[in-house]
Amino acid sequence: METTTYPLNYLESAKKLFRYYRELGDKALAQVDDEHIHWQASPESNSIAIIVKHLSGNMLSRFTDFLTSDGEKPWRNREAEFENDYADKNELLKAWNAGWECFFNAVNSLTENDLEKIVYIRNEGHTVLEALSRQLAHYPYHIGQLVYVCRILAGNQWQSLSIPKGGSQAFNAEKFAQEQSRTFFVEKL
Repeated sequence: METTTYPLNYLESAKKLFRYYRELGDKALAQVDDEHIHWQASPESNSIAIIVKHLSGNMLSRFTDFLTSDGEKPWRNREAEFENDYADKNELLKAWNAGWECFFNAVNSLTENDLEKIVYIRNEGHTVLEALSRQLAHYPYHIGQLVYVCRILAGNQWQSLSIPKGGSQAFNAEKFAQEQSRTFFVEKL
């Protein structure tokens, strides 16, 4: 078997991206109230509650016993993740935090030597690197939905999560006034 050499910072880069997207979700969720969590643009669209429930369910299933059991656990009820039934925002945040805690407990225990190990998702083998990459596509996809819905519901009370509208010139002036450096490509929130 051919051995692949990965950049020494792959796991740190991936963890940094996951932390970034989690923080985007945290900051978006902080801007909505209990009355917003079940709002749906249409009966077929996902509410904030449904998006969080699905992300949490996915994280718990995929990352419980990550290296030793299939990522689609027999106890997971994916269909129930699309029921809009959290009692309140507090219950939603408990699920959000439980999912991320499970995820980071698993990922923080990984080493670069684990990247070529095979894990299974629905009985299909993935290297750990592929499984993490799969989630780096999946979680930001749903967090983008979450941010969009929160932005709509917060209305003109919304606090920008990136460069605010009209702030690009000042932001760029500050950046270009600094020495060039190699930094991670995701801007600090």
